[in-house]
Amino acid sequence: MIPIHPQQVPGRSDRLRWIIPAGHLTGTGQLTEVPEPLAALLADGTLAQITLDGEAVVTSLGADRTWSQEGARVRGALHTALGDPDGWVPVTSSAACDDDALLYGVAREVLAGQVGDFARSHGGSIDLLGVCDGVVTVRLGGACHGCPASWFTLHQRLERQLRRRHPGLREVRNAASPASLFGRLCDSPEASS
Repeated sequence: MIPIHPQQVPGRSDRLRWIIPAGHLTGTGQLTEVPEPLAALLADGTLAQITLDGEAVVTSLGADRTWSQEGARVRGALHTALGDPDGWVPVTSSAACDDDALLYGVAREVLAGQVGDFARSHGGSIDLLGVCDGVVTVRLGGACHGCPASWFTLHQRLERQLRRRHPGLREVRNAASPASLFGRLCDSPEASS
């Protein structure tokens, strides 16, 4: 049986990330097909959505469902489905903006979690400015702005977490650095909605 570990998604009580062994499933984003019995849970409304984010399967509960009611069923279905790695069919889309939107969401979650908490614990902040062509651009504020350890925080904490959850990440850039290309900064998905 493939080991899985549920992890809460900050600010989303309807969503769980099920951490799976690295390399077991490839790809990120939405799926057009999932193996039975996960497909049955989507069909009966237990689950509203299933996506991949590199190292995890992300499940969103259907309306009026709770993890205390459905958690054991979802876990059991996921264990069975992980035995059929060919049954996981990602949406095929060459549109970079779709991938950037997914990366933007992952970056927001990572910054709302441990990486952002780390920066805040030192009196700093990391603000997500946007994602374009797989490049995440952030601005360091507070104690992080100009801190000699900020490079380590960006690359050994933020970039490492993003790359584990979204293998399509190309780079993390600090908007204050000379290498940052403001002209290439795409709008955030929220700005375009």
